[in-house]
Amino acid sequence: MAPFEDDALRPTRRSRSTVLLPPAPPERRLVGIAVSAGIAIGPVFSAAERRAVVVRKKIAATDIASQTARLDAAVAQSRQQLLKLRARLGVLPEDSQAEIAPLLDAYLQMVGPSRLLRGIRRHITEMLVNAETAVVDASEEIAAAILAMAADDDDPAGRERHAEEVREIARRLVRNLTLTPFRSFAGIPEGAVLVCEGLRPADAALLDPSRLAGVATDEGGAEGHTAVMLRALGMPAVLGVAGLSQNARPGDTVVVDGGAGVVTVNPSPATLTTARRGVTAFARAQQKLARLRRLPAITLDGETVELQANMEIPAELPLIAQAGAAGIGLLRSEFLFMNRETMPNEQAQVEIYRTVIEAMGGDPVTIRVLDWGGEKDIDALQSEGLVPEAGDQNPAFGMRGIRLLLRRPEIFETQLAAILRAAMAGPTRVLLPLVTTVGEVRAARDVYDRVAHRLRLRGDRIPDPVPPLGIMIETPAAALSADALALEADFFAIGTNDLTMYALAVGRSDSEVSALYDPLHPAVLRLVQFAAQAALRVPMPVSVCGEIAANPRLVPLLLGLGLRSFSMNASAVPRVKQAVRAATIEGCVRFARRVMEQSDPARIQAMVLGQHRAE
Repeated sequence: MAPFEDDALRPTRRSRSTVLLPPAPPERRLVGIAVSAGIAIGPVFSAAERRAVVVRKKIAATDIASQTARLDAAVAQSRQQLLKLRARLGVLPEDSQAEIAPLLDAYLQMVGPSRLLRGIRRHITEMLVNAETAVVDASEEIAAAILAMAADDDDPAGRERHAEEVREIARRLVRNLTLTPFRSFAGIPEGAVLVCEGLRPADAALLDPSRLAGVATDEGGAEGHTAVMLRALGMPAVLGVAGLSQNARPGDTVVVDGGAGVVTVNPSPATLTTARRGVTAFARAQQKLARLRRLPAITLDGETVELQANMEIPAELPLIAQAGAAGIGLLRSEFLFMNRETMPNEQAQVEIYRTVIEAMGGDPVTIRVLDWGGEKDIDALQSEGLVPEAGDQNPAFGMRGIRLLLRRPEIFETQLAAILRAAMAGPTRVLLPLVTTVGEVRAARDVYDRVAHRLRLRGDRIPDPVPPLGIMIETPAAALSADALALEADFFAIGTNDLTMYALAVGRSDSEVSALYDPLHPAVLRLVQFAAQAALRVPMPVSVCGEIAANPRLVPLLLGLGLRSFSMNASAVPRVKQAVRAATIEGCVRFARRVMEQSDPARIQAMVLGQHRAE
């Protein structure tokens, strides 16, 4: 008898009849949102979660004490759980710890004396509802208020993450109140791919990147905390894959391409071969990026480019150092004023600023003074009557930024005094937000000089000369009057997030128009070009600190427009540096000239993508 060519047709020992195995299931290619680069290959592991059921109840006044006691117990239990998660970070790489720790710290703050817990207790006592109902209602009120204002912030994605933080703590409190167990990942086999409907940040903190190959979910987006944590863990991930859970069964082989945003279920042999090559190529690219951290950001024709990091809170300092950033180009000082019942005094601010400046070891730190808007949700300002309660008005057009600081000079002068004193620790710059007129810059400089004079009379040591005083170019008014503003300011920082919003009348959190938000719109690019050229004519330093600074595809365009200083999230620094080191200024200038001749945003997008592929 001839040998069998297909084992599927070989007779079994029990029977001489032919056994036909079922055909292999067809390959399914599903598209989602690329969240964390890399390629994972492995069997599907599904971790289901039991839903917490909230029974809404009215209570009698005599039940207030018992419901408050239940809440206190749930708060204490939640705090213990978060502390265990915080302690677990020690097994992760340092850069992962630096990315995840701030989130867990924010959670811990919210289960301390916070606006959220005050709101929950108020709902119990005033609305006479049980603890679960109070948690749900109070958290939704706060989250809705944050989201309503996010479109008018210079960091709407950050406000959306802040709203999700509030909801996440509410979910944790509800699970503890209702005695609903949390999802367990203890049984995940090594090399598996986690596939589930959704993944919360606290779930992501429990994942072991040394065992788990990758993650794919039906829900989620690129800007949420879950995405941030998966990137910090270095785990290939695709979120928002519609219908994934229905198409991928436990045990099925899947390929997760976190760079392309594609999940392939039951891949064919050819797809598997391609994926394995991709795994190898990605590993080599990561090794190359790691080496770049220690190399200078210099173009092929010898032009030095300054790459700095944006910073939200001091806990990000280790990540900034590891990324190879040459300083902090934008320190958002709002963190000092948020989640507090009282305003920080001068000495408290001095200590924080000095810590950051000293940690940078001689690299410059640019501190943006308080940029309050209704969306910033700063209780201390409202409780002390320094600003009005947020109403229905659009805070993008209200009393915010430099307008507020000039109206309430006690806030402004205290912060300037703290920065001047802390600046003795290293190179520092002061940045004014939402400037629209020359008069605002002159008035701010008068306050700055007055504070410096008072400190010297008081005997405090401050730098001589005082640190440079710069302005954010984040409105069309500032960009179009940049030539006049350049005669008053010491440097420019172009904030393309707000500049795009104001120029196009589009808020990114408004789903009906968010697709129109485009920083590569010709109008936005011309505003950037006008401001950059005004600064270069003086000449004076000019940087770009919006989201476009973190996109390596846009490096040739920005360099071609004359920009030589970028500030971005720390994790983006190595890839932007790679793009800088692959560019020539002459080539970038030619490319930027071609782009600026265009009037169609879609054409500009295609040109930028084509330039990136060509390089």
